[in-house]
Amino acid sequence: MADYTAAELDGRLRALLDYCVAITRDARAGSREAVEALRAEGWSDETIHDAVQVTGFFNYYDRLADGLGVDPEPGWTERS
Repeated sequence: MADYTAAELDGRLRALLDYCVAITRDARAGSREAVEALRAEGWSDETIHDAVQVTGFFNYYDRLADGLGVDPEPGWTERS
């Protein structure tokens, strides 16, 4: 999905994805209040944890590759 903000998503999923984007842009966006808001949307602690773990992993990997000047494999950035 190229842009989740243009997709027809329910508010619950949009809230989780918005949180992942927020902590990608600024790790300090993570807060107890933000997690409580996700819980109020019905997300479990396990799902919130998993979403944050996946977000963190991809952010780490991207920064590592960028920092080492690694070019993506051919076709990696092409959209289907």
